[in-house]
Amino acid sequence: KDFFGQDELSSYDADLQVMMAGSTFRKVKSHSWKKPRHFRLLEDGLNIWYKSRWAGRAPAFQSFNDVEAVRQGHQSEVLQSIADEFPPNLCFTLEFRGRQGNLDLVAETPEEAGAWVRGMRKLIHKAKNMDEKERLDQWVWDWFLKADKNKDGRMNFKEVRKLLKMMNVDMNEDHAFYLFTMADTSMSSSLEIDEFVMFYKMLTQRDEVWKLFQDYSSDGEMLSRGELENILRIEQQEGDGCVEHAQELIDRYEPSEMGEGPGSMSLDGFQLYLCSQEGSIFNTSHKDLYQDMSQPLSHYFLSSSHNTYLLEDQLRGQSSLEAYIQALKRGCRCVEIDCWDGPDDEPVVYHGHTLTSKILFRDVIATISEYAFKASDYPLILSLENHCGVEQQRVMAQHLELILGSLLLRAPLGGEAPQQLPSPQDLKGKILLKTKKIGCETLTDEVSDEDETVNPDPDSPSTDQGSAECPPDPSKKKAKLKMSRELSDLVVYCKSVHFRGFQHAQAHYKCDEMSSLSESKARKLAKEAGADFVQHNIRQLSRIYPSGLRTVSSNYNPQELWNVGCQIVALNFQTAGLEMDLNDGLFHQNAGCGYVLKPGFMRDSELPFDPETPQEHSGYAPLRLSIQILSGQQLPKVNQKEGSIIDPLVRVEVYGVPQDLAKEETSHIQNNGFNPVWNETLNFIVHNPGLALVRFVVEDHDKASRNDFVGQFTLPFTSIRPGYRHIHLLSKDGTSIPPASLFVNVSTSELTSGPD
Repeated sequence: KDFFGQDELSSYDADLQVMMAGSTFRKVKSHSWKKPRHFRLLEDGLNIWYKSRWAGRAPAFQSFNDVEAVRQGHQSEVLQSIADEFPPNLCFTLEFRGRQGNLDLVAETPEEAGAWVRGMRKLIHKAKNMDEKERLDQWVWDWFLKADKNKDGRMNFKEVRKLLKMMNVDMNEDHAFYLFTMADTSMSSSLEIDEFVMFYKMLTQRDEVWKLFQDYSSDGEMLSRGELENILRIEQQEGDGCVEHAQELIDRYEPSEMGEGPGSMSLDGFQLYLCSQEGSIFNTSHKDLYQDMSQPLSHYFLSSSHNTYLLEDQLRGQSSLEAYIQALKRGCRCVEIDCWDGPDDEPVVYHGHTLTSKILFRDVIATISEYAFKASDYPLILSLENHCGVEQQRVMAQHLELILGSLLLRAPLGGEAPQQLPSPQDLKGKILLKTKKIGCETLTDEVSDEDETVNPDPDSPSTDQGSAECPPDPSKKKAKLKMSRELSDLVVYCKSVHFRGFQHAQAHYKCDEMSSLSESKARKLAKEAGADFVQHNIRQLSRIYPSGLRTVSSNYNPQELWNVGCQIVALNFQTAGLEMDLNDGLFHQNAGCGYVLKPGFMRDSELPFDPETPQEHSGYAPLRLSIQILSGQQLPKVNQKEGSIIDPLVRVEVYGVPQDLAKEETSHIQNNGFNPVWNETLNFIVHNPGLALVRFVVEDHDKASRNDFVGQFTLPFTSIRPGYRHIHLLSKDGTSIPPASLFVNVSTSELTSGPD
């Protein structure tokens, strides 16, 4: 019987039995790379084991927690490339979270493929719906499987010692043996799975949680409903509804029968609550759609992608439909399509004048049509960088109309020229095209916004396009471009125009005109005329894109441009790092719909706001932020070498207006990634809470070289819940790494005296 109840697994139909028996599939990486691999479902029902035929290659595990979906048939570029060789009923694709590539497989028979597809969909559903206890149980079971090298279902002390190293803990051998003996209730000098669970519980006893529990428990054994209510009111600052919430938590998290009836909670139940999403630092109500979606589009930040078609860098990277799928699944609401004339009168998408591969425009639009509204119902903008001649522009227009059909917005709502932009609510389920339009302005010989400046240095005299208020030299105008009327007619609300300064934009104001600016030009404007930029962005959309010098597709810091209200701050989604952490952190709220309402002071044209001087704004209300970093739990290893254990430290970073930029960090803990305890307090002053993001980073301290990244979590300051909270860490790719977490105590207060 496995950890989750083999009876439950067996009660499924025969699909899981097929998976547990195992199957040999062809793993496909390209038209020419197709290798046999043996796959089988492990007894825990949540991991797949598979082995290469290469001698000495260790078998790999794949958890269903990491699998987003299963696609059946030729539903990936790789499987489409072998469509003439294998029929669709033999083919399926595992689609993973984050930036991990797909796993494309070909079965021997349609029956076997069908059994695996159906079975995996059930298990993905099961993994998505596990509660906190089940997730922890699965994690423990995974470790048991890894450590039980001879697969006899038992672990001797030598195996346990190795396991502790694998789990990132350097424990005194005598103490480890003492816990091992305590857990070995069968006195067999080995631990079976239930005994191993007991060993794990003893290993993870947390003094800091026990102390909080003891502070409120009158008998030291249980928390009454009233005592739990006191914790929620005093420590967690939850205000109204604590009585009802206390009972809900007991019902949901108390594992023992002792908690039933009179309504009380044990230490185990209390720890489960604290580790759950309800004990998370992120305000759970902000995970829902909680913002007003009826304001003009220009009043929102949009999750926006640059060079969306690329999986890697912009010089040699692969152009891929999968890149669009990944961005759209992450809630991206503005994707970029670089179009060039292709063979056979079919436009292609790639990064022009580089070695990046090409994909068909029609395939991109078909992919967008399928995935546009899977993560969000709110409008999607297609930022079209058009380098095509008139004939292929007509082909593009045909593909857009035929493939997108009713999804494509073709005329203003109500049929009249707008006085202000419609809202995300008004445009639900619609796709908008952003490109240049006939009749808006003099068209140049480049329709692409991003190529208006060939030299990427905006301050270079040879390419000066004018300062914030000075239009460019008319003698430098380029030849007029011939543009397809058919494509031009599809542009509604997002007409691209050249930026000629804030005064010009105000004097010639049309709400449906927008400009694209390079990061360097936008940053210069933000520094020199921040208040004007904020006012401009109340009325009109601005799109910012990375410098052409970023050949490895690195990113700029989006916060600087959000500070002046720029809505479409486009980033290279394929490149992990701080910048994408900030983007994910901002757009994690509001149901991840890709739209976040700007703070009120960035939507009010009567009250000027300059991010350089937040204290001059009438609504200035700075806050103190105090974060006590208590402990860490099951932090992942950085170096997979046996015996390697991390020395973790925690850094808290604040991003926002320039005055709010700050970093503070704890000391490092020697040789303990399993349950390090810091108990250190970090303090900040936040001058503009409405724009601030807070990033928690865990690193492996290294004296000799740069610290290694372990995990992070970023969230808006306004989404932080005070009290004793867990921070559930994310990997570099932004995917969860359960049960890795930090335990903190957070408080905020008004700044009554002057800043320290």
